[in-house]
Amino acid sequence: MVIDGQVKIVDEQTGRIMEGRRYSDGLHQAIEAKENVKIESATQTYATITLQNYFRMYHKLAGMTGTAETEASEFWDIYKLDVVTIPTNVPVIRGDEQDLVFKTKREKYKAVIEEVEAMSKAGRPILVGTTSVEVSELLSRMMKQKGLVHNVLNAKQHAKEAQVVAEAGLSGAVTIATNMAGRGTDIKLGPGVKEAGGLAILGTERHESRRVDRQLRGRAGRQGDPGSSKFFVSLEDDLMRMFGSEKIASLMDRMGYKEGEVIQHKMISKSIERAQKKVEENNFGIRKRLLEYDDVMNKQRTVIYGKRNHALFGERLALDLDNAFYSVAEGIINSFKEINNHEEFKLAVIMNFGIDTTITSEELEKEDLTELAHKLYYEAKDHYNHKNELMNQHTLPVIKNIRKDQGAHIVNVAVPFTDGKKAMQAIANLDKTIESNGRELTNALERNITLALIDDAWKEHLRAMDDLRQSVQTAGYEQKDPLVIYKIEAFGAFKQMDDQVNKDIVSFLAHCSIPVEQNNQATRITEERRRRTDMSKMRQRKEEFAGAGGPEYLSPENEYHDPSENLKQEPIRVEPKVGRNDPCPCGSGKKYKNCHGRGEG
Repeated sequence: MVIDGQVKIVDEQTGRIMEGRRYSDGLHQAIEAKENVKIESATQTYATITLQNYFRMYHKLAGMTGTAETEASEFWDIYKLDVVTIPTNVPVIRGDEQDLVFKTKREKYKAVIEEVEAMSKAGRPILVGTTSVEVSELLSRMMKQKGLVHNVLNAKQHAKEAQVVAEAGLSGAVTIATNMAGRGTDIKLGPGVKEAGGLAILGTERHESRRVDRQLRGRAGRQGDPGSSKFFVSLEDDLMRMFGSEKIASLMDRMGYKEGEVIQHKMISKSIERAQKKVEENNFGIRKRLLEYDDVMNKQRTVIYGKRNHALFGERLALDLDNAFYSVAEGIINSFKEINNHEEFKLAVIMNFGIDTTITSEELEKEDLTELAHKLYYEAKDHYNHKNELMNQHTLPVIKNIRKDQGAHIVNVAVPFTDGKKAMQAIANLDKTIESNGRELTNALERNITLALIDDAWKEHLRAMDDLRQSVQTAGYEQKDPLVIYKIEAFGAFKQMDDQVNKDIVSFLAHCSIPVEQNNQATRITEERRRRTDMSKMRQRKEEFAGAGGPEYLSPENEYHDPSENLKQEPIRVEPKVGRNDPCPCGSGKKYKNCHGRGEG
């Protein structure tokens, strides 16, 4: 749907608008281009989890719904939850009739309109259930042609839902609705409706899920009220085309079926329910497979979110950073010990730790890998700790002056850091920074850079995992299980991402510093040159003014003001060059050389 210049997605199951949801891989942008609305930039996933794993995070699970019975096996397989059927408060007296099967959709919709007309005249309220917004609007147009007064309730009229549902039980009321209508509320019957037979439910199509059909039937017969439900089905419906429409079509032909005639038999209703069950089993298989893939991501998600929480709340962050320093040191030693390239090794240490290592070529070649990793780790940590001490010595007096000059109302201080490639701000509590002799500022920097780099790496990893999941599906052609290939590749990708995050964090912390203005003298020289140029301009203007016979122009040097500073700078416009024999852009109809281009070479 297009609302206020935005393309909104409608949920197929509920018929409601899914706010904030967008299609991926350029599909949403393609729809926006087709609907001629503003094309928004593509979204990127920052976090993802399946509903199953989300619910599994809770220690206790329970729920209540009127249609869980058909999905009892799935509740047990996924959540180990039993489904218990609770008897109704008052016996249900609603009459659920057999399905009416037609050959074409046209005949089906015609029969629905005739049924609505007859029931409305009998004083019964009717709720017509549809599976899509498109069908609800088609039926609405057909009813308008027949002169039937009705309400339409779909995603486009969701604001009027409460009012429409409140009026849906009045005598003779006709309501066309998608699957969203009135769930969670009772449709209150108006005067005389019970005597007429109660609310009538007319389904225009069998949904692929029995739960949705049961929800529609359940709109009528609430709290012991009378009512009825009936589904109109055609062999052109999606569900019927997928399962068994050929058999029924051949049966109708053998029986000498004529246009407009209908088949109503218990065997056909059972056949439709079997088709629904097949679709449900297939959908459950898809959900279960999705969960198996997400279980792989769930383990990675647990590790990443654990590190994120350490950075966010400061717990164990120091240990994580120690591990990162050691991991990078071990990785460098591993890489260069095998090829025994000391020059490249020293360069890698400078790039990652910002130090000139004391490990010699002979040590790199002969010493044990673990000993070398420990030695490089301690060198890097000593350098990092010493750098932090120096930085704290320089920043602490400035921060104390802020408290002294600005007063007690300043709570936090934002300090910029850069490693020459990236820049970021660390926000630290002013009082804690002073009390800890600057250590709080270092902690804030470590928290912020860790969070930022983990988040950036994780969102890119999620995109890579989506691509990987698509690409491994071809493994089935090689008689291999795509899930097994996915698990192996996902582990390698996660290990690579984790190593890169450690490298980026360590590199930034080892190289970062607070940027300062390094050459104040150069700034003063530039200002002096500009002032002298302005004075020269002033003297020239004074001489011109005096030469014209005017009074002497006097202005003290310190009061000189250059009016050019206040002039608004206009953008430079570049337009295509007009040829001499081209029509003049002014619209006169003359050639450019004979009009506005007269006199140009």
